[in-house]
Amino acid sequence: MFALAIWSESKKRLVLARDRLGIKPLYIAHHGNDIVFGSELKAIFVHPEIPRQLSLHGLDCYLSMNYVPCPWTLAEGIEKLPPGHWLEWEKGITRSDFYWQLPSESREQSLESATEELDGLLKESIREHLISDVPLGVWLSGGLDSSAILHYAASQAGSRLKTFSISFHGRSFDETAYIRKIVEQYQTEHEQLDLNPGLNLSDAIAEFAYYSDEPSADAGALPVWFLSKLCKPGTTVALSGEGADELFGGYLTHRASLLAGHARKLGPGILRFSLKQLQRLPVSDEKIGFEYKLKRFLEGCTMPPAVAHAYWNGAFSAAQKQDLLVQPLPSALCQVLNELRGRLPGNDRLAPYLWFDQKYYLPDDILYKVDRMSMAHAVEVRPPFLDHRIAEFAATLPSALKVRGAQQKVVLRELMKDKLPSSTLRRKKLGLDIPAHDWFRGPLRSLLEDTLAEGVSEYGGIFRAGAVQNFLNLHMERRANLGYHLWGLMILFLWMKKWKIQLPAREEMPTLERTGVFI
Repeated sequence: MFALAIWSESKKRLVLARDRLGIKPLYIAHHGNDIVFGSELKAIFVHPEIPRQLSLHGLDCYLSMNYVPCPWTLAEGIEKLPPGHWLEWEKGITRSDFYWQLPSESREQSLESATEELDGLLKESIREHLISDVPLGVWLSGGLDSSAILHYAASQAGSRLKTFSISFHGRSFDETAYIRKIVEQYQTEHEQLDLNPGLNLSDAIAEFAYYSDEPSADAGALPVWFLSKLCKPGTTVALSGEGADELFGGYLTHRASLLAGHARKLGPGILRFSLKQLQRLPVSDEKIGFEYKLKRFLEGCTMPPAVAHAYWNGAFSAAQKQDLLVQPLPSALCQVLNELRGRLPGNDRLAPYLWFDQKYYLPDDILYKVDRMSMAHAVEVRPPFLDHRIAEFAATLPSALKVRGAQQKVVLRELMKDKLPSSTLRRKKLGLDIPAHDWFRGPLRSLLEDTLAEGVSEYGGIFRAGAVQNFLNLHMERRANLGYHLWGLMILFLWMKKWKIQLPAREEMPTLERTGVFI
């Protein structure tokens, strides 16, 4: 993982490059014939002649996808260099291209041979990732990915490993028992933190505006912040399981994108009727996960496949965005989704969705979130699954070795079936989702309401105050679970306030005729 700059004094030539998968960030801005660059957005903000203006292209994607896909940012005129790319600047002339891409063709392979190959690749990757001259540990969730990393790390480490985990106060599913079983099996020196309202969550969230560079609408940033803080006193390097879901098909959205093809055969009438019946049911705290996901799945089934796949990981629908905004934004989201549409349909129904997630969701949400929150505490997080040799191997696997019916990450499960406890292999996927719906009705309510009120007052040129208040009322009155939508708005307003982000001049604002419809 790297972002680098090489300057040749004799030729007055600058070369920038970013690692293959986008683990580390690299921002660029053009100022006349000059180029300004940095590994943090706020480094570029220091330049007195770089404007701090909100990017409407970035905002269009942020509200829909929960992140800003490369090359855009939320700051107009500042872009991200794409993963696997280089950029050359010489005497005011700039050119850029990729130096690495994932293989686009799969190859026939048996489950047995694929398992054997993955075993060798993981051993080699983790052997290299264990090289460190400072204390090293492993982030542990008790799930398949992090437990697999620990298994290989424990077999190669020369001493007892340290492990770190987060448990979630108020979440119905308790992962502690799964974590304890893994800790006992590998005899690690373990530390666990219960993420609860007594930790002064509001103060931590307020710091995100500085450390996250761009806003992260992914509420998983909060547990990553506290996990990094838990490590810091004695461990400054940590291995994590990031990347396995994107490489091997581990998200529910992957199954949803496959199942939706069957659901759409029922016809839009039946789907809309089912959705209306679900919306009439009272919102139940005990069934937040099931109710929220089922409703969102049915909503996605009424959309085109590419739009639905982004929506299942995102927040605001087209209709909600139309209510929220004073007028349409530039159709940046449409540009991104057109890339996915161009790959659909294909011979491999899963491959286009994995490609999309690896290109956008992985670097611009998952890796971005982990890098900013961990580096805020000077902790270096290394994801061994994202060794480029493993990524290339995964790209050539047939989809049947990734998702088969209800089973996901087939080849990785097969590899670990005799190594990890059966309960770990069967455990449902949870991720780092905080109980945002519940916390916004409780310990984070004041922060949320104050931030939204100030935000719509300051940025009424884009956001409708009445619509924001309506979303807030729906959530607080338990007529809908909109915690993740509200999280994104709250973090956005905190970021804009911190960096004094300005709105575009009125003449620069798009019109309906120029932008078309909401996507």
